[in-house]
Amino acid sequence: MRLVISALLCLLAVPHVRAQSGDAVFDAFVASTWAPAQAAGVTRETFERATAGLTPDPAIRARPAKQGEFTLPIHDYLAQVVTPSRVATGRARAAALADQLATIERRTGVPPKICVAIWAVESNFGGGQGSSLVLRSFATLAARQTRADTFRDEFVAALVMLEKGYARRETLVGSWAGGMGQPQFLPSSYLKYAVSYAGNEAPDIWRSAPDSLASIANFMKESGWRPELPALIEVVVPNDFDWKPLDLDLAQWQRLGFRRADGQALPPAGAASLFLPEGAAGPAFLITGNWEVIRQYNTSDSYALSVALLADRIAGSNIPARPWPKKMTPLSLIERSAAQKLLLAAGFYSGATDGKVGRATRVAVHDFQIARGMLPADGLLTPEVLTRLRER
Repeated sequence: MRLVISALLCLLAVPHVRAQSGDAVFDAFVASTWAPAQAAGVTRETFERATAGLTPDPAIRARPAKQGEFTLPIHDYLAQVVTPSRVATGRARAAALADQLATIERRTGVPPKICVAIWAVESNFGGGQGSSLVLRSFATLAARQTRADTFRDEFVAALVMLEKGYARRETLVGSWAGGMGQPQFLPSSYLKYAVSYAGNEAPDIWRSAPDSLASIANFMKESGWRPELPALIEVVVPNDFDWKPLDLDLAQWQRLGFRRADGQALPPAGAASLFLPEGAAGPAFLITGNWEVIRQYNTSDSYALSVALLADRIAGSNIPARPWPKKMTPLSLIERSAAQKLLLAAGFYSGATDGKVGRATRVAVHDFQIARGMLPADGLLTPEVLTRLRER
């Protein structure tokens, strides 16, 4: 209600801006963006031209508020994303753009396989960019959900793009969630990270593959990518491992008997964490700081794993060498949330209890398993772990 009242006051302060959709909450949100847009340098003419006739998107209103990378079991998500056809296309695109990708790597230190893999996952190499007007999307999402401040910031950033001439309203399109172009950048990311490959014009992330790949690489570079480290290394866990450490230097993992699954040597140094996405029965990985850089693009572990595995396969690796477990009984969202609440009550966890399982939940499960003598302490949230938590 406060949002509606505040925004209606903004309407009164800007006489040429009128509610036009007939949806009070939607129109109030649009009106509320004028003050921050003006502060960001957007003129009234640009604002009125951009917002005229905006109406809520009924398709967005009908969508469930969840994303597959946060709800599907990892092996199911990977099966949808890391496909043989996508690997083959990735190799072909990487070969066709080899010169541009080599130049991008010299500029940023980000390897071609990572850029191509993100390009693939985000928009299927530019073929799945979406056709929603992002201003309409942000306003609809803000009216439907509670993250109005986030969507307001992106709405204003999109207005800044229009003010600066980087796009026109009719070409400022993307996915239903507001990701734009081939890299699926939000407007704020475009303003911060998008670059022109040629360097002499506004980045065209909708039509230019070189601009899109250069922008992806710049995002990764500015987020802290370290060229000397892989993001992910498949390893073989030694039989005598006691399952206690999770975070060590690569040299320490080497001394504990960890070896690369492909037989190559581990990098000589660098912080790395043990990651067992489907427990001790499945593939084991060491993840470095570059893994967290990938997660800056999308905070889901499933997303980061899909990018890392797709990148290695595009580069010719057959990873993972160890198969995924065939028989697993995944917990429901309600059960995962219940487990997080029990871990919180037991002092092992301090994060959200929304049922989304990430590193914080895995570490908490690992610590609970160690405390209860449950070996291997692989951090996998299973029905057995939930049962033991309920026995407290």
